[in-house]
Amino acid sequence: MIPLTGVPERRRATAGRARLANVSPMTKWEYSTVPLLVHATKQILDNWGEDGWELVQVVPGPNPEQLVAYLKRPKQ
Repeated sequence: MIPLTGVPERRRATAGRARLANVSPMTKWEYSTVPLLVHATKQILDNWGEDGWELVQVVPGPNPEQLVAYLKRPKQ
């Protein structure tokens, strides 16, 4: 945030409105969890990436040969 001390009162109001005018709407996201097989991880992630999904995190799955990917993309 830009400090407005020392700025005349009239200009403070204008500066505040200008900052608000430049605020873009907040992006809304949708999320998905995807099981990953260790031997096909790249192929699975590439397929989801082609559909616009972005990888957020990979965590261990229910067994040692499986991982779980958390993905997100902007809501359409």
